[in-house]
Amino acid sequence: MTDVHPAVGLDDTVHQRSRLGILALLRTGVSMEFGALRDTLHLTDGNLNRHLKVLEDAGLIVSTRNTGQGRPRTWLTITDAGRAALDAEIAALRALIAATE
Repeated sequence: MTDVHPAVGLDDTVHQRSRLGILALLRTGVSMEFGALRDTLHLTDGNLNRHLKVLEDAGLIVSTRNTGQGRPRTWLTITDAGRAALDAEIAALRALIAATE
């Protein structure tokens, strides 16, 4: 059999629910503050940190720590590679859906 099932195209780094949500939120091109991501996705600080590390190690996001007025804040931004990975994941999901219809 030479046909590859569409599920093979899913990227394990991107596909995990929380990481997919992070990339989707950042895909708009607007940086998000750590607390806003945490609250929007209903994650704990530790859980979000773990997923951000995976994405950052893969080069899909960058984090910037702002120590201006008040307490330090961490801002997250998607990279070009992150946009491409999310777009590829969405295409793979569409192919998977089409294969089941």
